[in-house]
Amino acid sequence: MAPTTLEAKVYDFLAQKRIAVAGVSRNNSHHPAGNLIYRRLKETGHDVFAVNPNMQTFEGDPCYPNLQSIPGGVDGVVIITRPEVTKRIVHDCSAAGVRRVWMHQSLAKGSSVSPQAVEYCRQHDISVIAGACPMMYGVGVDFAHRGMRWIMRLTGGLPT
Repeated sequence: MAPTTLEAKVYDFLAQKRIAVAGVSRNNSHHPAGNLIYRRLKETGHDVFAVNPNMQTFEGDPCYPNLQSIPGGVDGVVIITRPEVTKRIVHDCSAAGVRRVWMHQSLAKGSSVSPQAVEYCRQHDISVIAGACPMMYGVGVDFAHRGMRWIMRLTGGLPT
């Protein structure tokens, strides 16, 4: 049975070894979230895979056009894209056997959450975290992300 509380989903997601980050960018100044999340996961010992159909490499590592092309598959994917792209990626999750999805949400720069993608995950037994940021949890949380988590908890902005 899939975890049901946010804390359980976060713990389960971050306990996975192989995680893809869909939405890394070559433009770090305009779209830094995916790049930061990729680096943090790498620093915390995860096997991390960059996904962006418009790039061959990311920071010297292979960059894959989609989840299905990652050798050996992955256990989870963090999605940092526009919501309309998120819908396509969750369909890729089913095809690639990915059972965990985290749709990133920023306080300042928007959200990857797509209500249709969330519903698709639920209908296809994919554990989904619809909002917040992986950088707010786990080992090495910085002061800014700890503060964001606190504010989001106070204001009811954390996903359920």
